[in-house]
Amino acid sequence: MCDVRVLLVEDDEDLRFGVAAALRAAGLAVDEAADLPRADEALFVTAYDCAVFDRMLPSGDAAAYVEELRRGGRDVPVLFLTARDTVADRVEGFASGGDDYLVKPFAVPELVARVRSLCRRAAAVRPPVHHVADLEVDTARRHVRRAGVLLSLTTREFAVLEVLAARGDQAVSRAELIESCWDEMAEPQSNVLEVLVSQLRRKLGAPPLIHTVRGVGYRLAADDAR
Repeated sequence: MCDVRVLLVEDDEDLRFGVAAALRAAGLAVDEAADLPRADEALFVTAYDCAVFDRMLPSGDAAAYVEELRRGGRDVPVLFLTARDTVADRVEGFASGGDDYLVKPFAVPELVARVRSLCRRAAAVRPPVHHVADLEVDTARRHVRRAGVLLSLTTREFAVLEVLAARGDQAVSRAELIESCWDEMAEPQSNVLEVLVSQLRRKLGAPPLIHTVRGVGYRLAADDAR
């Protein structure tokens, strides 16, 4: 499970160090955060297989934060760590979008087992990895590689590429790309999509994989035979 990545959010430095060490010893990659702002930043740039949150942090109640994540469509599995052990507390944790709940003090091997279980559950429903020639689009981890080299894409660039990759070599209309990747405030008649596709083509490099289909939109394919 060396490719599995976990976010650990815990303000107690000693506890965070110990739990992170145990998770790494189990073969998991671990990113650490001491508060919700840093956790939010990490979740924005990385797709995690599981997130472990201390329930009560100096920056706020993690349950309220996870509830906001769920409302925003984020489905990363979440395990809460907490000293709050009443039935009502556990029910509240699950109701806010938590997937598991472990009361402090806990046995570290049990925590590792629960995290591994959540990661396996996430892997079972993980979106596919799309391949076009030497391009790899990992829709779960939001990683894009060309000839094995990891590319740095903006959120919007990845969104457009993801839609194109999901359609195989079929053309995707300009209107569909705008609707899927921009909000209702975007102006469909502007050249915002054309500019982004130009930037994306430059980042993907040669030979070109994004082809213009006249009168329709764009397609992602190893050739431009159409």
